[in-house]
Amino acid sequence: MADVLPLKSLRDSADLRHLRQIITGLDEGVILVDPDQSILWANDAALGMHGVESVGALGATVDEYRQRFQLRYRNNHRLEDNDYPIERVVSGERFSQVVVEVAVAGEDAPRWVHQVRSLVLTDDQDEPECLVMIIQDVSAQFEAEDRFEQSFNANPAPAVICRLCDLRFVKVNQGFIDMTGHDRQAVLSRTVYDIDVLARAEKRDLAKERLCEGRTIPQMEAELDLPAGGTKLVIVAGQPIDMGDQPCMLFTFADLEPRRKAEGELRQSEERFTRTFSLAPVALAIGTLDGHRLCDVNEAFADLTGYAPAEIVGRPLDEAELWETPALRHAIEAEIEAGVAIRDREVRIRVKDGEVIDCIVSTEPISLGGEACVLWAMRDISTRKASERELVHAIEAVMKDTSWLSRSIMEKLARIRAPQLEPQGVGLDELTPREREVLALICRGLDDKSIARTLDVSGNTVRNHVARIYSKIGVNRRNAAAAWARARGFDGDSIPVPHHDGQFSRETAA
Repeated sequence: MADVLPLKSLRDSADLRHLRQIITGLDEGVILVDPDQSILWANDAALGMHGVESVGALGATVDEYRQRFQLRYRNNHRLEDNDYPIERVVSGERFSQVVVEVAVAGEDAPRWVHQVRSLVLTDDQDEPECLVMIIQDVSAQFEAEDRFEQSFNANPAPAVICRLCDLRFVKVNQGFIDMTGHDRQAVLSRTVYDIDVLARAEKRDLAKERLCEGRTIPQMEAELDLPAGGTKLVIVAGQPIDMGDQPCMLFTFADLEPRRKAEGELRQSEERFTRTFSLAPVALAIGTLDGHRLCDVNEAFADLTGYAPAEIVGRPLDEAELWETPALRHAIEAEIEAGVAIRDREVRIRVKDGEVIDCIVSTEPISLGGEACVLWAMRDISTRKASERELVHAIEAVMKDTSWLSRSIMEKLARIRAPQLEPQGVGLDELTPREREVLALICRGLDDKSIARTLDVSGNTVRNHVARIYSKIGVNRRNAAAAWARARGFDGDSIPVPHHDGQFSRETAA
């Protein structure tokens, strides 16, 4: 126990009663200690800060107080007996702003956080007459600081805090460590300008001015240097805060590196599109949906239409009178506005010198610079159409005298003359018997496995037959093959198909 100063007791003095009257209603807790280490009195605030209702519950003496309340520092270290504020008061020590956590004896978790200071009352001879322990309950303040600490550390958004008095970093969270790769201890031993969080900021002068004044730093882009080399594009902002009565600045960051990477990839993609667009051998043009105005054309488009880019870019297609008729223009524009993509549409367009040519047109909706556009692709088929017309004229001339032509040749010439009436490809008589059996089963709805079981052949054999049938008749789907057969009066029912048991079947698939 600490040595006790030879204090004159205030216990039986009228001054004690007057002193009690003065401090009874104070918000601060006040405990009066007698020179013999007994606790003379405590006001209601002090009792409430210890969770008791009477002075006796605090303990009659300093020793009893230590037995009933366990104190520790904020770093969880328990106080030795001589370090208790009440012991230090008794020893005559003057102190202020001692912060301790207070727990009831037998409990592990502290209930309160007290900020304590001492006061020595002296008599007429300037001798200590009464020792006073003055207490403030700062539990709410430290709980708030603990919550902030936990929130700061758990926040995934990168953040650091620096003191304004010396611009030294005092806190850094895991988000900042992960974003930059800095070592935590290395950050906490350095200043804002050692690790420049405002490096290459777009408004660096404004940010430095606000930092010096302790005012809010608005959001701005900056580029942080990384310890491993390279930089990190971020948005940085600063917010003044107080930590333990110390003015500080909280810097928060948003990582813009994914955005920069995406913008770079988008830029490269647009550059590749531009090169492909310019060098494509097919006539290409880009137009807006609003007014069908052309935004760009490639060299092949200029060659096809005869218009130089400067003559047609920026003009609506109807103003350039590119379509052969207004009706055709209205029909195509209506489909574009309805979001319908045109595929290989045969149209006739009017080029710059007034000539009308045959073209195949396709469109595709695209987005350029955030604007909805349409990509036009045109291919000149005038030569092919002229050849087809010449061939039709030749066929018509030959068919005027057909006495020397066979029936098979006549049918083929008729199909060439009117291709829209009969699909291209061979006739049924040019399929092998096995291929006709396979086609018959396709028409009945059987799949490859069922056909293999029916014909008692392997699946690979069936697939080879199907592939040859597709190749001969010019289709690539089962439904199309069945439609081709039925268009020629062949539905498969008329073809007896041998079953693997040796019988013949005309049954259709279930």
